[in-house]
Amino acid sequence: MRKIIPTEALLLLGLVQTLSAQTITVRYGQIPSTIKTVSALQFTIAQRKGFFSREGINLEMVPIEGGANNMMAALDKGTVEITRTATPYLIQAVLKGSEGVAIAGETLTPIYSLIAKPEIKTFADLKGKVVGLSLAVDTISISTRKLMAKNGIKEGDFKVKELVGTPARADCLRKGECDAVPLGQPEDFLLMKQGYQRLGVSTDAVPSFLFTVSAVRKSWGEKNQEALVCYVRGLASAFRFMRNSANRDEVVRMTAETTGSPEEIARQTLSLYFEPDRGVVPKQGELDVKGLGQVIQFMAEAGELKPPLPAPERFVDLQYLKAAGLQ
Repeated sequence: MRKIIPTEALLLLGLVQTLSAQTITVRYGQIPSTIKTVSALQFTIAQRKGFFSREGINLEMVPIEGGANNMMAALDKGTVEITRTATPYLIQAVLKGSEGVAIAGETLTPIYSLIAKPEIKTFADLKGKVVGLSLAVDTISISTRKLMAKNGIKEGDFKVKELVGTPARADCLRKGECDAVPLGQPEDFLLMKQGYQRLGVSTDAVPSFLFTVSAVRKSWGEKNQEALVCYVRGLASAFRFMRNSANRDEVVRMTAETTGSPEEIARQTLSLYFEPDRGVVPKQGELDVKGLGQVIQFMAEAGELKPPLPAPERFVDLQYLKAAGLQ
């Protein structure tokens, strides 16, 4: 049976072809603390392999100071056209009047290790200690709290120090100001090599949700449909390259160069993600709407949202992924 392609998708695909003879500059808002992390590796790959330029996109990376909660503010002000944001901040901003929408997935379910001082051997040792978490609304904080509760450490059993970004939390642990912190890769592997303890990982308690996305202002997207279709196609190419085992050695080298970690640690990180596939990296930038619904439920459980809870579809616009044949 012949598959019928929606008229809107055909129109968008036609618009994409008009970009062949021109390049569009798009400003992308990036969290400074994540620029040199594995979670931003897809952009290093896309730039080095020419995936964006092939699509007619000149992606200008714009660091947004002040932490993850400033990313949506920068988008709403027009400082950038696309921004990276964690889904709870997108949800909060939209409920306060932002016209932001997610157009592509960047990290699906992240793996955060709860790393503790060498002398802290078990979860029970965390009682009365200082745990460095992100902001309360952040899924990093929510999943870490769930992990600790699953292992007998409940709210009130520990003190909290709020620190946004893996580098800031790792620094707090190294200085001895925090007794344990959730860390992404490769920082967790690096500290474990130095004798710090991994008590558990976030996916032990929270196996599936949608963590970070590319977001745009809905009105800007409507006026720049062809540019966004090209953007998601370039992003998809980077994810496919990253996931292809035939490219593993090259991706290991790029990971080591991007993060500043040894190739051994870079290879361990990629093995953690893909052997077996743990659903950290999107296959091609797809948006997990069900996973976004899980974030909404987490926020409600944490007291950050009150019923009636919004539908996840309110916070996404799938037309660009669909026009590119990616969702």
